[in-house]
Amino acid sequence: MTKAAVIILAGTEGHENLGRIVNGLEAAKEFAETDGDDVEVIFDGAGTEWIPELEDEDHDLHGLYQTVRDDSAVCDYCSGAFGVADAVADSGLVTLDDHDGHPSVRSLVDEGFEVLTF
Repeated sequence: MTKAAVIILAGTEGHENLGRIVNGLEAAKEFAETDGDDVEVIFDGAGTEWIPELEDEDHDLHGLYQTVRDDSAVCDYCSGAFGVADAVADSGLVTLDDHDGHPSVRSLVDEGFEVLTF
């Protein structure tokens, strides 16, 4: 069994960040579709800005996002810092604040997750 934590740090501006979100979601989808694998997707930093975009059914990446949405969470602190706290709350996604308001990367490593950042 493989355990992977895919952390999305890419913001919504720029062509390179679009590539990073697509690659991150595709990697997470591959783990999610493999029996026995465990995947966690965490939107952190500027990556939290993607939540209102991806929740929009008309967004090109909405379908891909839906394949891993149930495995996704959002940094509590960063959702406020990047101005998307209301959209995150409306989404119903779990927010993480284990370490000073942020997700605990140490806990993921301690639980045997391979951490991948995009």
